[in-house]
Amino acid sequence: MTVNSASLTEDALKEELAIETLQQQQQEETNAQVAGATGILALGNILSRVLGLIRETVLTFLFGATSAVDALQVAIIVPKAIYDLLIGGHINGAIVPVLSEIVTVKGRDELWRVVSILLSVVATLLSGLSILIILFAPQVVALVAGGADLQTRLLATNLLRLTAPALIFMGLFAIFSGTLYALRSFALPAFAGVVFNGGIVIVTLALAPPLHIIPAIDSESLLKIAYARPAEGIQVVAMGWVIGAIAQMLLQLPGLRRSKLGFTFDWQHPALRSIVLLYAPVMFSLIMDTLVIRPFSYNLASQTGEGSIAYMNWATTLIQFPQGLVATAISIAILPTLAGQAVMQNGITAFKNTLGLGLRLATTLIIPATIGLYLLSVPIISLLFEHGAFTAADTITTANALRLYLIGLPFAAIDLLLVYAFYARKDTLTPALIGVLSLIVYMVTAILLLDRFGLFSLMIADSVKHITHATISAILLSRRMGGYGEQRFAVTLGKTAFAALVMAVVGYFALPALTSIIGTQGVIQETLLVMAGGIVCGGAFLIMAALLRLQELYWLAGLIKGKLTR
Repeated sequence: MTVNSASLTEDALKEELAIETLQQQQQEETNAQVAGATGILALGNILSRVLGLIRETVLTFLFGATSAVDALQVAIIVPKAIYDLLIGGHINGAIVPVLSEIVTVKGRDELWRVVSILLSVVATLLSGLSILIILFAPQVVALVAGGADLQTRLLATNLLRLTAPALIFMGLFAIFSGTLYALRSFALPAFAGVVFNGGIVIVTLALAPPLHIIPAIDSESLLKIAYARPAEGIQVVAMGWVIGAIAQMLLQLPGLRRSKLGFTFDWQHPALRSIVLLYAPVMFSLIMDTLVIRPFSYNLASQTGEGSIAYMNWATTLIQFPQGLVATAISIAILPTLAGQAVMQNGITAFKNTLGLGLRLATTLIIPATIGLYLLSVPIISLLFEHGAFTAADTITTANALRLYLIGLPFAAIDLLLVYAFYARKDTLTPALIGVLSLIVYMVTAILLLDRFGLFSLMIADSVKHITHATISAILLSRRMGGYGEQRFAVTLGKTAFAALVMAVVGYFALPALTSIIGTQGVIQETLLVMAGGIVCGGAFLIMAALLRLQELYWLAGLIKGKLTR
């Protein structure tokens, strides 16, 4: 009897060990997939933003700061705003968890049925909106740009009628890309922005009328060169915008080539109701941001002096780059996996481990990115903007605004992953409520600090907002999950922070020396200064990370090496 009991105990231990080994192998495979998806999404984000800058450069070169460009902006902002409110924003937070559960529990046949319903709903809704925009284009333009002159409004009306159908293709793209994310296929959605911006650039350069150079006399009777383009030329850009929207939608189709999609008007399907209920709080947050926070911020900024809104927008544009490169890429990469694990029986441990991986990766990458951008803020802004009417004083003001935004960047990056963890658990209401509270904190902080800090009160308030949102999200999510498990997060944070501190000290002393050696007069010198500064700062961080044996970087390096040697 004792022998049988011992044998049973030994068999149970072996079985438990085998289960643990299998779970560990599955988690390692999941981690590798998440890292690979993050790399693909980050690369797509970089290329998309580069082409976005090229798009704006082409637009300013061909048309300058003219009323035609104002008309184009009106024609673009209307369908884009509708898309952001109805379909864009955090739509993946509503679609991906539902579709991931369906494909995990019920299989692909049910997935195609639900996606077909979504396509029919979105196509019908956006087609109706597009027709209304075309029919009432003059009234829409008057509402958006009523202060413009008659010629600009007429041109904007014609352009809006051209761009309105793009709303349909943007909506279909959102459904296609969300489906691919649910299937954990990231490559095609990652490069959608590249195709969109590239399409605009190619169409504009290929079809825009030739440049006409005419003499013009300014108010001080100084002869200068003006670039005159017919009003029809700007229509090419509007056409390019529609073609870009079509191209990014078509890019997703190869990933769905084996699907069974069609138009199905079963609008009573429970999955559709779940998506609508999940997206309602997200839409409320977007409406709050669009109709309350943005006007509030612009109004406060306008009270702090000329150019304040521009300073705020330039700094925001720069801080969005590391945010998109790190936080957005990691969040989108882990969302489908988290959503699948959330519906698995006994999947909470795997859920915690996947989220923990995302949090550690985000921490390891966003902290040195924040310090590097802080150190190199003046050279980067000088390189990108300090040309023509943009002065050295403008560079300093923009850099100071950016540095205050950077205080909240690590918290914003961590917070986005926490928000997506809520979404994966089909809880969009909690992040929305936290968002309302953090927006109140933002407004109160900005008003209280306005007299003392002027424009910079908005940047300080923004950082306080992100700190508040991240802290509350972390506490509530921990309570919902029963803690985060054994994630070694404190160890990763400590090692990363110390390596970043050494990087900051090295950069503080190295950058003045590099500036005196390379100089700042000319684009080439400015580019070399930014590159040299980035190499020195990044090198210092990597050396310290290696000495501290920061496991996340070792793991990423090993993963990249393994892919390159295959």
